[in-house]
Amino acid sequence: MDHSAVLALYDRDMRENPAPDGPGARIERAGAVVRHVADPQGWNGVLWSALDAAGADRAIRDQIAYFTSLGRDFEWKLYGHDRPHDLGARLLAAGFRAGPEETLMIAETGRLALDAEPPAGVRLVQVTDRAGVDLLVDVHEKAFGTDGTRLRHRLLARLADDPGTVVAVVALAGDEPVSAARMELTPGARFAGLWGGGTVAHWRGRGVYRALVAHRARVAAALGYRYLQVDAAAMSRPILERLGFHAVSTTTPYLYGG
Repeated sequence: MDHSAVLALYDRDMRENPAPDGPGARIERAGAVVRHVADPQGWNGVLWSALDAAGADRAIRDQIAYFTSLGRDFEWKLYGHDRPHDLGARLLAAGFRAGPEETLMIAETGRLALDAEPPAGVRLVQVTDRAGVDLLVDVHEKAFGTDGTRLRHRLLARLADDPGTVVAVVALAGDEPVSAARMELTPGARFAGLWGGGTVAHWRGRGVYRALVAHRARVAAALGYRYLQVDAAAMSRPILERLGFHAVSTTTPYLYGG
């Protein structure tokens, strides 16, 4: 894989020219900034910017003023290759707080190892209704220790209004939900995004996460997506590398408000 070329393609397709991630959301361009605006339960934030040292602080102040006027907390999604090089420090100085850094990983669907299956006694079930969403959110809260209220709201809205843009899966051991993940799809795009892959603590290390990645990759390949993208935590990165993903940058959430 030509990392630089694929990263440039990702930036162009998914950051500079993105699609809204759900019903009622919209993309706005404000000078050298592309932002995603949704309701208070959706994701609000900056997806892309093309800033220089002279204009960065003003652009940061403008985004704070804009989202504050809407009454929204928001995220500035900063990538390791974004400029200026000290943009993260500028965001911290403006009152943002940094979340954990993750690795942006990309794979070509045609080059992935897709034969991983769940361990014995575990089955993968596609989420199509509220009951399935509740199972997925239950796993999310146990695996990550975070509140799943916003995730529930966003996923229910997408399944109701635009089900072709999301594939959500829960792994069940008997009737117990032990792992879950989703894939977000933009019709006509070259990249499908893998999100939210998490496994409850006592089921980690048994191959469930790997099986969920392979399952979603098979779906993406069948739908004609050339690339898969993941923001990988440290625990997930070695699994993804063994499947055929490449690290191309980093990404860090800078959060304002809340």
